Amino acid sequence: MAEEPAGRPWADLPRELADHMRPHLDEVADDMIHEIQTRVREYDRPGDGSYSGTLRLAVERVLHYFVERVADPANEPTTCNDFFRAIGRGEAGEGRSLDAMQAAMRVGGMIAWRRMAEGAATLDVGPRTLGAVGEALMLFQDELAAAAAEGYAQAKAAVAGEMQRRRRRLLDLLFADPPAAPEAIADLAAAAHWPVPRTVAAVALGRQESRPPAFPPDILADLTRRTPSLIIPDPDGPGRAKLVDRALAGTLAVIGPTVPVAEAARSIQWARKTLGLVRRGVIEQDSGVIRSVEHMSTLILFQDEDLITSLADLRLAPLSHLRPSQQDRLAETLLAWLQSGRNANEVAMRLHVHPQTVRYRLRQLEELFGDQLLDPDLRFDLEIVLRARALLADRPDEILSSPGEAVGDTGEIVTFRRT
Repeated sequence: MAEEPAGRPWADLPRELADHMRPHLDEVADDMIHEIQTRVREYDRPGDGSYSGTLRLAVERVLHYFVERVADPANEPTTCNDFFRAIGRGEAGEGRSLDAMQAAMRVGGMIAWRRMAEGAATLDVGPRTLGAVGEALMLFQDELAAAAAEGYAQAKAAVAGEMQRRRRRLLDLLFADPPAAPEAIADLAAAAHWPVPRTVAAVALGRQESRPPAFPPDILADLTRRTPSLIIPDPDGPGRAKLVDRALAGTLAVIGPTVPVAEAARSIQWARKTLGLVRRGVIEQDSGVIRSVEHMSTLILFQDEDLITSLADLRLAPLSHLRPSQQDRLAETLLAWLQSGRNANEVAMRLHVHPQTVRYRLRQLEELFGDQLLDPDLRFDLEIVLRARALLADRPDEILSSPGEAVGDTGEIVTFRRT
């Protein structure tokens, strides 16, 4: 299809047509305002003088700019477009959609076209010129609608950006240690449009290469942190667990314990510690999200690794002179024996070895540990260090965290030595 000549349809309009339009602009404006207020409910505001004044100003400007464009097709509607961008921003600021404004523009365009058609016979305007007038009206209306939509989108983006900044500041406040004042939290939560819940749970996320997940609007999120983090309100409410699992599907996510809002920092600390142990392979990652409360005993074991290492050095000293393979076999047997109520047959079933092999190993352990195995307190210590050792099996002196990523909540990387 051939391209339209430059300037169409404005170039097809006789310049003198503008002179015929100018004396009737006030009448046309009155007709347009009346019809808009009749047909578009949102613009019918009796007694609201300021709103009626704004509507009249917009209508008069549109008519004025249109006539000036007819008089001079080179007169680009920059000022008029800026005006309608401002209208779009104003509609967004008031929380309204553009539907009412676009409906008003259609009604106004219809009235303008009707008046022009009625005056066509008086002005002796031919069909070609009348068609050009109609086309110019539609193009002008489209330009203004696009300008309003652009301003509306700009305002919405600005509001969304500011709201996101407020929510990130709120997340910082909730994670503060010591806790922030309840009044400060309440004020910032109101500004961020976040209803303060009774309880929360914090979430620590592993960095993902895929597209970031989308979260429900009541979840506070900051994916720009070193450890991307969330706060889930009322996590134990009806249906909340399934909703959270769906939102976090396919993401390495650890949910901290449910706590009062003022203790959100404690929840994120445990979530980060758990995430560190997942990265190191101490806690197994399955297909679903990981909940810290399901791994509390492991978290307790690794709360102070220097302390547990020192205890292991002390309690497992009888094994220190053996070869690593012997240490592993005897440590595995001793842990199974402690966990099985010191029943050799059950130990054999646990380890899938012959009972005679277990009895041989137990005799070795009795020789190495002597009366220590008869002391309940020492047996308790042994089970603690052997559990920790088993969790780190095949990872001696190895850091399994990704380079540059924090394991603990303070960013340090820690290890646990095997004897």
